Amino acid sequence: MSELMNAIKLICEEKNLNYEAVIEAIESALAAAYRKDYGDKNQNIKVRFNEDLSKIKVYDVKTVVEDVPLPTFNAPLTLENLQDSTVTIDPETKGLAMAHEDQLPAEIRDENGEIIKKFNPKTEIQLSEAKLIKPDIKVGDEIIIELPTHTEYGRMAAQTAKQVIIQKLREAERDMIYEDFKDKEKEVISGIVQRREGHNILVDVGKTVGIIPPQYQIPSENYRPNSRIKVFVEEVRVSNRGPEIILSRTADEILSKVFYLEIPEISNGLVDLKAVAREAGSRSKVAVAANSENVDPIGSCVGQRGSRIQTIINEVGGEKIDIIEYSDDPNKFIANALAPAKIEQVNLNYENKQAVVIVDPEQLSLAIGRDGQNVRLAARLTGWHLDIISAADKNNETSIQEVSKKEKTKKTKTAPEKKVKKQTSKTTAKKTIKKTSAPASKTKKITTKK
Repeated sequence: MSELMNAIKLICEEKNLNYEAVIEAIESALAAAYRKDYGDKNQNIKVRFNEDLSKIKVYDVKTVVEDVPLPTFNAPLTLENLQDSTVTIDPETKGLAMAHEDQLPAEIRDENGEIIKKFNPKTEIQLSEAKLIKPDIKVGDEIIIELPTHTEYGRMAAQTAKQVIIQKLREAERDMIYEDFKDKEKEVISGIVQRREGHNILVDVGKTVGIIPPQYQIPSENYRPNSRIKVFVEEVRVSNRGPEIILSRTADEILSKVFYLEIPEISNGLVDLKAVAREAGSRSKVAVAANSENVDPIGSCVGQRGSRIQTIINEVGGEKIDIIEYSDDPNKFIANALAPAKIEQVNLNYENKQAVVIVDPEQLSLAIGRDGQNVRLAARLTGWHLDIISAADKNNETSIQEVSKKEKTKKTKTAPEKKVKKQTSKTTAKKTIKKTSAPASKTKKITTKK
């Protein structure tokens, strides 16, 4: 086995890269070195190794395209012609430079002046020129011209090859990390806390370092260096520095994953984890259901003397966890979700998926919870919009409704009597006005006569 083969295998083990990716990087580096010392700027240099990596072959690879007419000037560019005529320079195409084929690629423009196609002499060859080399060639085929190989390269070519290898290996490593973690997106993984950098927490997740932004951190949790934690891969994106992995400690999936790992009945399928509602660092509610009559879902999650649930609490930063038995009946499930409060009655509106929960006045504050946390988590767990009402308020509402109904009936009965009274009062008022207005008019006439 050659020394080059041993070096390639060593790089593959250290960088955890594919063998083909390293070979491709070395071939690109040799092509850059050949172009530096022996190549032409219009050559598309490609280098290929043989099977045992003992020899290389150098090729100039071009794609056959249709013939593109090169732009020419009607008269030669002499000093006399430039003095006698006006020359305009297009700032986009730089018309003067177009006189030389090797400076800018030729192009075809339509009637509106828009570019239809450009000709790149480095990677393309025109059909007429390609047929001189291979008569039966067609547009779209590749024409490969073998170039002479060289064994000696200068210092600048060696430096260029070194830089290309480093760059290609770095790119291959970034691509592999991105592909690996893109498959793990929206999953829970383990990591080791490295350090705090500003407001972000850096976590070692194996091949690279992930970031926990402030919005995905638990405020009450202390991230000690070298401590192992479980994180949720929120997003994997590409940045200028390579793949960026955004992690989270506040996701509901972390609690679900810990339940699957710590409780054998859930991992074996004897108990199903139906729903999770979590306010990270404070409190969570978990709904479980048993697939067998002989299994207690809540007891299997709690464990003997609370050993199982205590390890889960420690894993998620010490937040309180309520384990609730799931039920297909929404009334029973909502009543269980609002525990430890005791529920008297649940009225459901299936169209709006809204539930009105009636509780004893003494249980009202317990059902709502501190800052509405209990009812908020219960609503997220069940998927219903919950309104908590005390029984006393419900009784007051019914009494008020009955009183309002009685008042409405009284108003409807007394309405025709009031109308009759109003009509009689209006007629009497008209008569009094007529009587009082007659003498006043007479006095006016008398005064005018005098």
